[in-house]
Amino acid sequence: MLSYQHGFHAGNLADVQKHALLSVMLDYMTRKDKPISYIETHAGRALYDLEGSQAQKTGEATKGIKAVDGWFKPNHPYARARKAIAEAHGKNIYPGSPAIAQALLRDTDQLHLAELHPTEFEELTANTKASPSFAGLHLKQQDGIQFAQSICPPEPKRGLMLIDPSYEIKSDFETLPSQIYKLHRKWNVGIIALWYPILKNGTHLPLVEGMLYANFPGCLHHEVRFKPAQKGHGMFGSGMFVINAPYGLSDEANRLSGLFNRL
Repeated sequence: MLSYQHGFHAGNLADVQKHALLSVMLDYMTRKDKPISYIETHAGRALYDLEGSQAQKTGEATKGIKAVDGWFKPNHPYARARKAIAEAHGKNIYPGSPAIAQALLRDTDQLHLAELHPTEFEELTANTKASPSFAGLHLKQQDGIQFAQSICPPEPKRGLMLIDPSYEIKSDFETLPSQIYKLHRKWNVGIIALWYPILKNGTHLPLVEGMLYANFPGCLHHEVRFKPAQKGHGMFGSGMFVINAPYGLSDEANRLSGLFNRL
């Protein structure tokens, strides 16, 4: 527990799916002249060096964003966020979801980030403060789900939560649907996005079944498949559930499905 570090996996194909959908949601929500709350339960360190030792050890970004960068035109919000991060921090720096949110949000928005891992939290603090920031940035070294339960409903109520655990704790696959059900009851107008890995051994299936059984309103369920990043890896795809999915997200999900199917 608390051994997971996303630096080994940053920019892989699972990140591409997750961050493309996240960017489209944030872009849509910031078109209206109304502030939003962005909440992330497992933030990581926000910035990752794709030429660093962790990324080089696995090479996952080479088979990920570096291979499929052409999927995203310059005006795509995912591409715009990555460009802003590259200009601020260097071309080899890949943005995690907190950095993508920070790049796409406005001064009037609220950004709430939780991370329990002490080293990752220290890096998160340094990296978010080194980026163009605003008064609405709030960081917590805390269990992500406990943090989410304590902050909901946020102010402003219009907003988005990303739940992206490492799944080091295998019971998360069974307990997360009920936790998300509680969050949705507290914050029924919020967009709640859950990412999960698709695993050869089927460990993820109770989570999928639980989320489908809950029958959340306006819920988009999107899965993509890809070859394991390395020989022996158990993950061969990734999925997302998005409760109260915003307008246009299904179009991007369908576009991504077509692209992943051609890999």
